[in-house]
Amino acid sequence: MMYSGLALLLAALVGFVVVLYPEGENSALPEPLEDVFPRPGDVVVRQTAVEVDLPVGYDLDLYVDGQKVPELELGNTPSTGRWIWQPAPGGSIEEWGPGDHTVLITWDRVAGGRPDPGEFEWSFRVL
Repeated sequence: MMYSGLALLLAALVGFVVVLYPEGENSALPEPLEDVFPRPGDVVVRQTAVEVDLPVGYDLDLYVDGQKVPELELGNTPSTGRWIWQPAPGGSIEEWGPGDHTVLITWDRVAGGRPDPGEFEWSFRVL
């Protein structure tokens, strides 16, 4: 009896997750943007880093709450197109304050084809 109750609870949890995070959620992102984290509308902790995935060969500018993040503060893995930034002591933004934050990214292809500029803006909340 207890195992069947646990099985029902697990099935309900899986169903709940599928409803909240359906497959294909990335389709809401403009091309060629592959993924961002935190996702639009996420609620995150103060230690969170902003991550952006673009195809290989793209350059990125990152703005947080209207302030451009200096290129030297951006981490980039050119072989994967992954960009990462996190507030840090002594950086342009030292820490996430609680509340809503807005990220704007602009990109352009710099290798392997014609220019392909674009931008995307989203918000998330820090606890």
